[in-house]
Amino acid sequence: MTAPFHYTIKTHRFDENYEPAHSTRLTTNFANLARGDNRQKNLQNTITMINNRFNDLAHWDNPNGDRYLVELDIVSADFLIDGVDEPFPAIEMLKTYVIDQQTGKRIDGIVGNNYSSYVRDYDFSVLLLNHNKDKQSFGTPANYGELHGKLFDLLLQSEVYGEHFDKPPVFCLSVSNTRIYQQTCNYHPILGQEYTQEAYSLTDEYFAKMGMSVRYFMPPKSVAPYVFYFKGDLLNDYSNLELISTIATMETFQKIYRPEIYNANSVAGKIYQPSLNYQDYSLTKIEYDREERTQLAIKQGQFAGEHFIKPHREILAKWANTEIL
Repeated sequence: MTAPFHYTIKTHRFDENYEPAHSTRLTTNFANLARGDNRQKNLQNTITMINNRFNDLAHWDNPNGDRYLVELDIVSADFLIDGVDEPFPAIEMLKTYVIDQQTGKRIDGIVGNNYSSYVRDYDFSVLLLNHNKDKQSFGTPANYGELHGKLFDLLLQSEVYGEHFDKPPVFCLSVSNTRIYQQTCNYHPILGQEYTQEAYSLTDEYFAKMGMSVRYFMPPKSVAPYVFYFKGDLLNDYSNLELISTIATMETFQKIYRPEIYNANSVAGKIYQPSLNYQDYSLTKIEYDREERTQLAIKQGQFAGEHFIKPHREILAKWANTEIL
């Protein structure tokens, strides 16, 4: 069955003057920073951290540590649903660009990095919570993540995605605090020390439904590993500067949002289990309300349920060939 909607893509620069669009998920990393009385200072500090980390990793031919700047575009992919005038906000990602101040070149970076989705909010903050309410053991509903995976694949296969991007996305997220990660002997000069684990987390399984593979790396001078979701060959499909742009961007966000893990004062060992209860860590100068972010995720999941899932359940189920809960 032909999809009952198509995607549109628009981009918006993330800089110190950024203001979230009305359709942007307020739980999104970059949007959450751009709120409140100190919004501009938050954004300035965030961008400075990204640039400093990039130059720290791209240290060759860069004696003063200031050769490069990172530019970020917010990529918003919206659904245009047949017969509906207003688009529905679907997915938001970040696209990196690297400015080489020595040569004057603007170098293409990686699309992805951060990942935001209203339907994912619905799955994790509404559907999953309701499914496990009053149950003694945790489980997932039937066909969990199937619709979202098909929606994501439709975006990557779309003509509009190909017009904007040459490569599939790479996402860099926090490791799960319910899993134990073990260091391997594999070391990459940019991605760093590779880790592995015995059982995938719920998020790993969810991204697998999106057709994405997963590896775990702790970059040089980082204190904990990150989760990298990708298609193809992470180590060979992307240049050093592309990979560094993702590490610099997402490490900055994770230091702000997960300081117990990513701004800890000690480095992950050979066997490592992350904890948000860890007390020996440093705070950045950037304000952030984690509790508010959790509550917003529930509200935005409910919004997706009311304005996308429920009114279009029958046609979505027919198109995706799966039950829509």
